[in-house]
Amino acid sequence: MTSLILALAAGAVVGLALGALGGGGSVLAVPALIYLLGFSPAAATTASLVIVVLTSVTALFAHARDGRVRWRTGLAFAAAGIGPALVGGAVAGRIPQALLTGAFGVLAAVVATRMLSTGRPGPTVGDRPARPGRAAGVGAGLGAVTGVLGVGGGFLAVPALVSGVGLRMRAAVGTSLLVITINSLAALALRAGAAEGLDWSIIAPFAGAAVLAAWDGRRLAAKASARALQRTFAVALLAVAVFMLGDAML
Repeated sequence: MTSLILALAAGAVVGLALGALGGGGSVLAVPALIYLLGFSPAAATTASLVIVVLTSVTALFAHARDGRVRWRTGLAFAAAGIGPALVGGAVAGRIPQALLTGAFGVLAAVVATRMLSTGRPGPTVGDRPARPGRAAGVGAGLGAVTGVLGVGGGFLAVPALVSGVGLRMRAAVGTSLLVITINSLAALALRAGAAEGLDWSIIAPFAGAAVLAAWDGRRLAAKASARALQRTFAVALLAVAVFMLGDAML
């Protein structure tokens, strides 16, 4: 019963993050699965991909209905990351668990610091002309991170779509969900065998709560300050990073 409650609570937080910010769900899902629900780092990264795919599709539908998804830009951005995501997924199983935990902690710390140090989240007037070369490069790097660490990459995709591609913040949030879904599916394709040993009695309620909360996250994004949401998430992410880095060094 305790595990079920923890899974529901963690799933709700993940869904709110994905729905409101267009990313960050897997960065929270992986440590929650490891430290609250007893998953190994390898199993947690695979399970997080399953959860993030289901939640991202739900949130994507909600944002698309509001006209916040730039389909052509998102598909091109994600296409550049499919190959690296497949390669990263193949490599992930050969990385020691302590190193995987440490790498995840470092990434989380870098992203949290960047989110706290940036000014306004992005342009609010209109989309700027896209820069295809930079977008493709960032998309490829994002795919590699997704494959190795089991994260959808939305917390990296949103700032990349704003500063590198020129989308407005709200459009970047919606479009990042398309990128997350495609990258996560590509990485999950090479982990299909690993999914057989997962504890679905935990993953199912976790994913269900995340899917429901994603709708609330989308409504929250429409009402709350994007900067306030970003700062709140960054502080939580930094705390997670410190904890994971400490655990990896023990």
